[in-house]
Amino acid sequence: MIDQSVKMLPGIQIWLLLGLFLAWGRPGNAQNSVHLRINQLGYLASDVKEALVFSKQPFREKLQLRHAEDSSLVLEGKPLRVKTATWGSFDYYYSFDFSSVAKPGSYYLQTKTSGIKTIAFPVGPQAYAGKHETLLEFMRQQRCGYNPTLDMVCHEKDGRSFYGSMPDSTYLDLSGGWHDAGDQLKYLITGSYATAHLLMAFELYPDRFADAYNALGQPGSNGIPDVLDEAKWGLDWIHKMHPAPEVLFHQVADDRDHRGFKIPNQDNSDYGWGANSYRAAYAATGTPQGLGTYKSEATGLANLAGRSAAAMALAARIWEEHLQDSSYAAKCRKAALSLYALGRNQEGYQQGNSYGAPYRYNEETWADDMEWAAAEVYALTKEPAYLDQAKAYALQSSNQDAWTVRDTAAHYQLYPFINMGHYALHRHVDEDFKETLEGYYQEGIAYTLKRAAQNPFHIGVPFIWCSNNLLNSLVAQVILYEKMSGDDQFRPFLAAQRDWLFGRNPWGTSMFTGMPAAGEYPEDVHTSVYVMLGLEVPGGLVDGPIYRSIHDSLLGLTLNDPDEFAHLQNRHVVYQDDVGDYSTNEPTMDGTAGAILMMAHFGIPVK
Repeated sequence: MIDQSVKMLPGIQIWLLLGLFLAWGRPGNAQNSVHLRINQLGYLASDVKEALVFSKQPFREKLQLRHAEDSSLVLEGKPLRVKTATWGSFDYYYSFDFSSVAKPGSYYLQTKTSGIKTIAFPVGPQAYAGKHETLLEFMRQQRCGYNPTLDMVCHEKDGRSFYGSMPDSTYLDLSGGWHDAGDQLKYLITGSYATAHLLMAFELYPDRFADAYNALGQPGSNGIPDVLDEAKWGLDWIHKMHPAPEVLFHQVADDRDHRGFKIPNQDNSDYGWGANSYRAAYAATGTPQGLGTYKSEATGLANLAGRSAAAMALAARIWEEHLQDSSYAAKCRKAALSLYALGRNQEGYQQGNSYGAPYRYNEETWADDMEWAAAEVYALTKEPAYLDQAKAYALQSSNQDAWTVRDTAAHYQLYPFINMGHYALHRHVDEDFKETLEGYYQEGIAYTLKRAAQNPFHIGVPFIWCSNNLLNSLVAQVILYEKMSGDDQFRPFLAAQRDWLFGRNPWGTSMFTGMPAAGEYPEDVHTSVYVMLGLEVPGGLVDGPIYRSIHDSLLGLTLNDPDEFAHLQNRHVVYQDDVGDYSTNEPTMDGTAGAILMMAHFGIPVK
């Protein structure tokens, strides 16, 4: 896709071209041009709206905001020099605030003299209307079992057990769930979080979700909001992964999956029973595991049991209160209590397993998950013991489990990337404890805000693997903090984090596939459906920028095409829209699910 910053208006005069040549170098040389960065998806009327301009030479033009319909002038002004450290090879950064523009409509920004302009973007309530439904479209693409996007059934033989009380290779039905990312593994680590997050998003914004698909993800209303259909896909799989009170499976398949791009129902991976057959299913034991070269670490299984219990308790309330389905509510209630008890009995964490490569989900936290579980189970049962336990877990977790107060972390070490337990518990405790919980969120926001003040994009996350997941979690934390405390001082910071995800970043690209359709977004994504079938499924959040020190050390990472963003990269952080870059351009299931709360928050009620 073409960098929007180098598009020129027709009819430009020869003297102007000469002036540009003298000021910035040869016209058309993207390395020396002026770059405009906005949130391509758009803005609400009340949003802080700040565009960014950067170049290698001083920028002396004015910027103009114009109506897209007729190009009439709305606002004109000189951008202000940004007084922070620069980003990479560009020395001059300027901000242009157009927050005063609140009238609904379609607009674009352009430089007054040279005519460099952005795409048209909306202002008003429709900017985010229904956009969370696009993310659900990507979630349906990730379904294992029946996949409605591909209209096929895959991995029907999942799986055969390893570790735990069952004899190795015992078959049990673990079909269903979601493929984790561009690969076809299934993890309870991410699946439990995605499920619980979808349910919490619905509980917070029940009027903003449509009903356009049935339970199988096929077009057609079934009387259930699509977000709950998707959450139930995850719930049903968690029920399978917890077939008995003392049994919990945590992973189906491993990196033996990584045998090139493949259609899901033609999986060439072989776990000992031939290609496209049974796959290994790992029981959570709270002990290190690994059938191949590499071993995971483990001290318990409360992280998995806690998140799963939180999801089940949320589901029990929602299916009872919103859907009047007492039978399914009772099933989820039973599972919630069983899973929570399992977590209490085996406190600690269980990590993901790898086989022939060193990469795995390195989660090392669990008190945050048990806090979330205890708070949700208390809301379900009203039994005081659960409230006492939730408060104890909250104090134990505090911010010790949070990446927001650290400068770096290992891959998924501090997962989930937001402690939902603090919010879930807040409504049930006294004023003093409420202030404690608010303080945990506020401390993390303040720490990331301090980091953001050091760069012109006002971005506050460390660029570890899956930095975009950190970003949407930080956005959610600011949203929930405001709901808890009533303190809205962080709204400008919130806007900057959100806007980064939709184009106000060095590369000028949205981080969601196909969003907006007329903008710059990840195209050459690391997924089989794109590589083999040419399908561009919108709504998937890619991993995002990563420290070059991490990126350049990863195994098997090679670009298929020249880096279209080469002129925008710096020495420290890299993002590449290339099929071969699994570290920055692979859409993730849990990252996409984790952005649905953010998108629903900025959306509007369904009529």
